[in-house]
Amino acid sequence: MLATYMARKFTVVIALLTTLTAMGHRLRSTDTAISDENGWEDAHATFYGGLKGEETMQGACGYQNLFEQGYGLETTALSTVLFKDGATCGACFELRCVNDPQWCIKGAGTIRVTATNFCPPNYTKTVGVWCNPPQKHFDLSLPMFLKFAKYKAGIVPVQYRRVLCPKKQGGVKFRLTGNPYFLMVLVFNVGRAGVVTEVKVKGSKTGWIQMRRNWGQVWDTGTVLTGQSLSFSVAVSDGKRLKFDNVAPPNWQFNQTFAGKSNF
Repeated sequence: MLATYMARKFTVVIALLTTLTAMGHRLRSTDTAISDENGWEDAHATFYGGLKGEETMQGACGYQNLFEQGYGLETTALSTVLFKDGATCGACFELRCVNDPQWCIKGAGTIRVTATNFCPPNYTKTVGVWCNPPQKHFDLSLPMFLKFAKYKAGIVPVQYRRVLCPKKQGGVKFRLTGNPYFLMVLVFNVGRAGVVTEVKVKGSKTGWIQMRRNWGQVWDTGTVLTGQSLSFSVAVSDGKRLKFDNVAPPNWQFNQTFAGKSNF
């Protein structure tokens, strides 16, 4: 009798544990789904430059004239934590001004910007150090800041999330700089994921050569490739990769830009 009673009790306990485990799994799955659906994180935003955005040109990602290269004024500089030594250059973010009814513009909605510059830390100050680690901070172009906040605010609390970049007109573009013994390539006009994570180059007389990140989205190699047509293999942060065959002809010159025939 005792053995039978213990066996039944053991069976009940196992069934109860199984039910609780399944409930816990469903709750965790629901929590994860909620987190993934919302995806917003807290940060702050300021602005730099004027309405025409002259001060936002060039910068730490290697981009130059942002109008000519397709980014315009819908751009931002990132604090140290977000910039990640240039590995976030080209990423797109959605921001909204929150929790400050005095300075957030009511009903403004969200803005979308591309990371094109670095907001450097200032270790000589103890206040207003918005771009110092571990702060998450966006230093926007002034026109973008004014889309959701008032000028006199100076700084506002925001929420942000990473989003896909818009599809670009034309193919991925490659600007060649450097010298005959040190080729540097700026990769830009990258759609969707936006962030380039790996670049390989192949001359018409070589195999594929791994390029190194020099800074931002500028990649380099010490292999002499002058006088050869150039092909590129580009990988982006979502794992996709595209090959661009014979993008630059054998008579390419430094400070020229060439466009591939496809985009991400």
